[in-house]
Amino acid sequence: MDEFSIIIPAYNGDRFLAHAIESVLSQTLQTFEIIVVNDGSTDETAHVLEPYGDRIRYIYQENQGVAAARNRGLELATGEYIVFLDQDDYWKPTKLEEQVAYFKQNSHVGIVHSGWRRVRENGELIVDVTPWDNAPTLDLHEWLLYMPVLLSAMMFHRPWVEQVGFFDTQYIQACDVDWVQRLVFMGCPSVWLRKVTTYYRQHDRNESSNTSLQAHESWQVRDTFFAQPDLPSAVRQRESEYRYHTLVWIAWRLYMSRNLREMHSYLHRALTYSPYPKTQTVINIVRGFEKISREQGYGHDVSDLLNSSEWTQLIQTVMS
Repeated sequence: MDEFSIIIPAYNGDRFLAHAIESVLSQTLQTFEIIVVNDGSTDETAHVLEPYGDRIRYIYQENQGVAAARNRGLELATGEYIVFLDQDDYWKPTKLEEQVAYFKQNSHVGIVHSGWRRVRENGELIVDVTPWDNAPTLDLHEWLLYMPVLLSAMMFHRPWVEQVGFFDTQYIQACDVDWVQRLVFMGCPSVWLRKVTTYYRQHDRNESSNTSLQAHESWQVRDTFFAQPDLPSAVRQRESEYRYHTLVWIAWRLYMSRNLREMHSYLHRALTYSPYPKTQTVINIVRGFEKISREQGYGHDVSDLLNSSEWTQLIQTVMS
């Protein structure tokens, strides 16, 4: 059995796929298998993979979405530790070595998470993302409040993966959030490796660029979670707070992609869940947008927000 199973779902990613694979082959630990699932690509993905021969396990399937591609990888994985790598991301050479050391020291842990570096298409630095600044303990409360999911920056212990099962294929964009949320709710212990191990490449064809779908599915994941009858009372009591933070995050994503009409809809909904008075909520939303923008490397000027007709409508709602 290999120590690590590296699962790379590939769909029309011929521009970056080789870089992702090379970052695995350059790891300081070499006890891994690489499983690449070509999810019906129509570009040169198959050609890019040819030179790797038996250094990878190559599977082709008709296009079914990233959740199905990851599930196929899970079906084939033999490693003690499961690691996902998106086709446009890549790793530092010590990623596997540093994360598995945490598992060896803490046998009960199911997830070792790390920071990531957001880079432009050419690898130029945007910002280092260090989510432990907001969620230092990664307990259930912090997961529900911030949900700092980036699969490429994480490592999972096989027994917990077997327990949680497959990704839900109804989700196109939020299957990773749903899967991690299920793991955490099952009691899977999580810890931080407080280092950047992963490069998240921002480019014009990122899956997450479809913010309308991402917004819809992110809210659907939360609806499904809170529809469970067996939630702990402490979680149930803070449901509005968790939903409020989710809505502000969704609205920020829509703001950054200039989907202001949808942004207004989610912010209006946030008013109904906010634990604060409406006027304080408005102030907190502005501060929240500035904070997220700064953390994600976009600066923190939200003048466009404050000058938009959609924001004016929201203020009118608050004052009425």
